[in-house]
Amino acid sequence: MTTASPPLTRALGVCYYPEHWPQEIWAEDAARMAEAGITWVRIGEFAWSRIEPAPGRFDWDWLDTAIETLGAAGLKVVLGTPTATPPRWLATKLPDMFAVDAEGRPRGFGSRRHYDFSHRGFRAECARIVTALATRYGANPHVAAWQTDNEYGCHDTILSYSPAALSAFRDWLAQKYQSPEALNRAWGNVFWSMDYSGFDEIGLPNLTVTEANPSHVMDLRRFASDEVVSFNRLQVEIIRRHSAAPILHNYMGRVVDFDHFKVGADLDAASWDSYPLGFLIGRLGASEAHKARFLRQGDPDNQAFHHDLYRAVGRGRWWVMEQQPGPVNWAPWNADPLPGMARLWAWEAFAHGAETVSYFRWRQAPFAQEQMHAGLLRPDSAAAPALAEATQVARELALEPEAGTAAAPVALVFDYESAWAWKIQPQGQDFDYFDLVTSTYRGLRALGLNIDILPPDTGDLSAYRLVLVPGLATLSAPLTAALARFQGRAILGPRTNAKTEDFAIPVPLPPALPGLDCTVARVESLPPGTEIPLSGGGAIQRWHEVLEGSAEARLTTTTGAPVAMTAGPLTYLGGWLDETALKDLLRAACAETGVETTEMPEGLRRRDTSRLRILLNYNPEPVTFDGVTIPAAGVHISPL
Repeated sequence: MTTASPPLTRALGVCYYPEHWPQEIWAEDAARMAEAGITWVRIGEFAWSRIEPAPGRFDWDWLDTAIETLGAAGLKVVLGTPTATPPRWLATKLPDMFAVDAEGRPRGFGSRRHYDFSHRGFRAECARIVTALATRYGANPHVAAWQTDNEYGCHDTILSYSPAALSAFRDWLAQKYQSPEALNRAWGNVFWSMDYSGFDEIGLPNLTVTEANPSHVMDLRRFASDEVVSFNRLQVEIIRRHSAAPILHNYMGRVVDFDHFKVGADLDAASWDSYPLGFLIGRLGASEAHKARFLRQGDPDNQAFHHDLYRAVGRGRWWVMEQQPGPVNWAPWNADPLPGMARLWAWEAFAHGAETVSYFRWRQAPFAQEQMHAGLLRPDSAAAPALAEATQVARELALEPEAGTAAAPVALVFDYESAWAWKIQPQGQDFDYFDLVTSTYRGLRALGLNIDILPPDTGDLSAYRLVLVPGLATLSAPLTAALARFQGRAILGPRTNAKTEDFAIPVPLPPALPGLDCTVARVESLPPGTEIPLSGGGAIQRWHEVLEGSAEARLTTTTGAPVAMTAGPLTYLGGWLDETALKDLLRAACAETGVETTEMPEGLRRRDTSRLRILLNYNPEPVTFDGVTIPAAGVHISPL
């Protein structure tokens, strides 16, 4: 099992926009924050036009005053770089700085994230504003952390089909392949006469008559991700020259358009923006019955999965930078959280090792795009319901301020490139990598387990008894070597190691695992309502692989065809299992490897820290478990 993380002091935060409010109320706001038990305040991430209202003309007075006012109240500031909202004067100066969508239409001014990562002129402007900000506040005692930009990938803003992106993509390809002949071989351009004689002939894979070459699209995805990494690194390197405070970025939920692990390698910690009700209605492919049951609580596993993912991205250090406190404004329907959920969501994050949970936002804005998004205060400054819950969490943290994460016996590998691969070539309309991985995570959580999420280049699995590797398109050399040494049980598939780095079918055929005589002979995708029943109960859905080989059949269809095959520590799973079959497989694997499980009631989840056992009831009614009754939206905390 993993070694438990060292204890960290937990804290609450809030997102604040002093530029939105009269300066006369800033001190009162700061005092109320401190009284509520808030420690951290994030500011500045959208304030470029107020910091620099005209080219080269800076107005620092208001920001100086805001930081000093917050600091005087005993609050610590997270200062955001304002590059997600370039001002109108900059868009006029650089009219070609806008990203272009896949239909060839430029994005426009009037909201946020209206820039192209590949535009070098815009990058120069970003370097200039970040340098000015870091120079002025890098040694400020109240600025205790930094946030780069805001929510990379929000509003579908990673891929661009602009002239700037095309030029940078050609350079990226030239560096990777060195010659057009090498690129032609890697992409298989002999197919459909797609050969190129020079890098300047290569376009972007949009507006093609039919499906573009998947290798071409995959390289565009890799390039676009690398552009995010280098854009973020530019800001980090500037800030580090002037400040020793930790640097974070606030990632999104269910956004896989760039490699968060690679961005995170340059940062001190990860953070993410947690909106459980918005995600349930707007982003999760759940049934209508599931959405109705958890309408006011959120999905019982979605937040936990992201907590564990960003704990991995942050190499053990992570925050929730924005926590939903009430109804949001951006989902198709925007429900009010059940009383108690603002507390439950915070405690769940702390149970997974969060250093800080920061609510978005302090006061609801009565103007512009987010005026329907709740805060801890109403627009008239009266307390919204979540303020009392946040205050309760602060009191509880004062009694138990340290709670490092407990060791996890089980690990789950997650890979952003695999998400791109199966979006490019799903083969089945509803084959979604994120759904495949999170269904496995749900099965493990339903057994009461602590889970670690690992990056795809993990080279050491010795801390775990059970490792799950669903849908990993290409096994890395370090992970392949780690699997060869592994002494526990590793379950890989479906669709694991099914592509080469160049997005071709490998020969020998997948999964090509060391010591496992198992071959995927052919595959099929299954439309909704179609199932293949299994001999032990449950069924295959969505994706089925015909397996051949001499390895032991661990799971079979009712006709006797192998579905999972085992040799030594490795098991290959050739199908997307329904909930029943997956849980049976996981339960058996845990029993085999000595991992203790507990069957959790629907909607009740458990997480152990180094000292505490925390039960979280996502149900709209009380649940009795292990002799304890947990109320609806309730949290039960007990010593281990």
